[in-house]
Amino acid sequence: MRVVLQRVTSASVEIDGETTGEIGPGLVLLLGIAKEDTQRDVEYVVDKCAGLRIFGDENGKMNRSLMDVAGEVLLISQFTLFGDTRKGRRPSFEGAASPDLAEPLYELAVERLKEKGIRVATGRFGAFMEVELVNDGPVTLTVESRR
Repeated sequence: MRVVLQRVTSASVEIDGETTGEIGPGLVLLLGIAKEDTQRDVEYVVDKCAGLRIFGDENGKMNRSLMDVAGEVLLISQFTLFGDTRKGRRPSFEGAASPDLAEPLYELAVERLKEKGIRVATGRFGAFMEVELVNDGPVTLTVESRR
């Protein structure tokens, strides 16, 4: 499982001109799911993303987590994170999970974030989406459940 995480002051997602999710300060999580991923990978990335100390404290030092600052999450499924660009000019997405495996794991990630008391907004799995965000910092990190 691979996540591109961006700390934001605000973010939203539109599908066919309709806003389906929006958040204030928090994180945009672009979630890529690989063929071999399981519930264990979901648990790891959710815990890691919720607990990363990347928000400023009273001295401006990155010392607080999403949960410490009561931040929100915009979670977007992103199979292209497993695009392999090593050969040719067209990426191969062979490493990405099929929708029948990926969608339940995506939904589990939403559920696990909510269980932590985090407000979660989403797009729609498999849809073409337009994501707009204001990156705060900018802070952009990757989180992977496997190496």
